[in-house]
Amino acid sequence: MNEEFLINLTPQETRVALMQQGAVQELHIERTGGRGIVGNLYLGRVVRVLPGMQSAFIEVGLERTAFLHVADIWCEKNSSLRPIERQIAEGETLMVQALKDPIGTKGARLSTQISLAGRLLVYLPQERHIGISQKIEDEAERELLRERIQKLLAPDETGGFIVRTMAENAADEELALDIAYLRRLWQEIRHRARTLSAPARLHHDLTLAQRVLRDLAGPETARIIVDSRENFQKLSAFAHEYMPPLTPLLAHYTGERPLFDLYAVEDEIQKALSRRVDLKSGGYLIIDQTEAMTTIDVNTGAYVGNRFGGNFDDTIFKTNLEAAQTIARQLRLRNLGGIIIIDFIDMESAEHQEAVLGELNKALARDHTRITVNGFTQLGLVELTRKRTRESLAQILCAPCPTCGGRGVVRTTQTVAYEILRELLREARQFSAREMRVLAAPAVIDLFHDEESQALAMLSDFIGRPISLQAESSCTQEQYDIVLM
Repeated sequence: MNEEFLINLTPQETRVALMQQGAVQELHIERTGGRGIVGNLYLGRVVRVLPGMQSAFIEVGLERTAFLHVADIWCEKNSSLRPIERQIAEGETLMVQALKDPIGTKGARLSTQISLAGRLLVYLPQERHIGISQKIEDEAERELLRERIQKLLAPDETGGFIVRTMAENAADEELALDIAYLRRLWQEIRHRARTLSAPARLHHDLTLAQRVLRDLAGPETARIIVDSRENFQKLSAFAHEYMPPLTPLLAHYTGERPLFDLYAVEDEIQKALSRRVDLKSGGYLIIDQTEAMTTIDVNTGAYVGNRFGGNFDDTIFKTNLEAAQTIARQLRLRNLGGIIIIDFIDMESAEHQEAVLGELNKALARDHTRITVNGFTQLGLVELTRKRTRESLAQILCAPCPTCGGRGVVRTTQTVAYEILRELLREARQFSAREMRVLAAPAVIDLFHDEESQALAMLSDFIGRPISLQAESSCTQEQYDIVLM
């Protein structure tokens, strides 16, 4: 399946869309002022060790201290069982690498096991072995790759390597270039670690546009289109030095119409921020994202008869099949991670359930991120987990609504009006005032002038003071104030 990468660059942000068969499959956004830190190396200082949690907080120069768990501390074989308080101490300096970006209120997650990614190989300076990507399944091919790498290494060289999937068909010259690049990079990082004081950043991972070439482009990539001449030249130079086979795939877009408009990517971004996703069958998905998990509800929509030429069970089955494909795409598009619960339309047939689950697994197989599907629960829900390494699309592009505070709903005008009546009574008992004035949103004031005018008049008689009303257009529906005159 041929794929294209669209790279839209501005001084403020870089946006990348992965296109397959004319549809957006993935979106990656990196803002200049808030670039992700996964892969970055830091010289950190241990500020606190928590034996009870077997973890520590490390100061690396970010807004919040980062988190290091005992399981992420590299150590010699058979010594990993030692408790964290016997491995590191407060005030100690450590070289650490970011495993996860800060998400929400959580700080970055760190590891002391260093890995440096190249185009074909991953360098592990603390290790001694040569590993092969699990996606290369042929045992003979795995052994051949291991032998080829071993021959390219000097006898006295230290450090290990992991052979990436892209190295399967690479020439020895390409592998040697990758080894030399990674060795040079590691020497530069070590030099900075010796000369800088903690906390300090030792190495920043590649930009998003460069990571497209290193990590995302593969044998199925047909074109990589860049809409900035300056960055097209930079990417071409980067590809020429480190990834020569990709150089012919780079293309500079010079059209007058914005690149993302031409391929309808802007429309897809807007749809990816919506709760509702319509299916071609007439059904739809409702996607709700919370801090703990994401829930996806599948609905048939308005059933108008034999839409698929069969009975109602067939309609449900085929709607669920379509939903399974769409859900897999939405997970990638929105970059949803953590626990995900899918509520497919109830199916009585076990055969239909297995077919829908198989379709979901098939569609999820295209995802680069690790996913575990646990199948249908006793309640008929599908549970799966998707590794979360960076913020979702909604977390990058959106903020909680200032009116509802992220609840997704606001109190009705009637609820606010009754709250105001209670507050008027409360303040009348606590303070003496000649008059009480209510400042609230126009919709709430209109309610007091109309349906609740009698309730307001009765309260005014009860407290023995006049109550005046003033509409404030700057107030949201839930905001109000009571002024004592």
